[in-house]
Amino acid sequence: MSAKVEKACFAAGCFWHVELAFSRVKGVLSTRVGYTGGWSEDPSYEDVCSGGTDHAEAVLITFDPDVVDFTSLLNTFWSIHDATTLNRQGPDVGTQYRSAVFYFNEEQKQAAETSKKEMDEAGECVDPIVTEISPARSFYPAEEYHQKYLEKRGMGEC
Repeated sequence: MSAKVEKACFAAGCFWHVELAFSRVKGVLSTRVGYTGGWSEDPSYEDVCSGGTDHAEAVLITFDPDVVDFTSLLNTFWSIHDATTLNRQGPDVGTQYRSAVFYFNEEQKQAAETSKKEMDEAGECVDPIVTEISPARSFYPAEEYHQKYLEKRGMGEC
């Protein structure tokens, strides 16, 4: 294993599904569900669900870049949700369920913007991609019962 590790952070609807999908990617060393992108400090699940914090349900990923690169993580991100629906994934509605890439450096920002542009230009989506691409900010881990939620319950999908 490489001594080098990097972080990535994605929001794509309910964080249980997102965490499970990324935990299955070779080279992902750890996942942590939580809240980011909003203004309130140390919000609870109830605070975020109220829609008043502007935080998104997100997954913080630690990965080995010698095994999986950020572009591959972006490909997983695009494949697990509908990036054309604003503040909604399936039955989950609200800003906390928005599609977002929270980048940690300029390389991640450029990769996310390029990838988003390529997805839009490919014409596979009828509607334009509405994914937010923003700098990573404070990440607040969700309550412990949310961590590895689907895995703990032996559920393969959300």
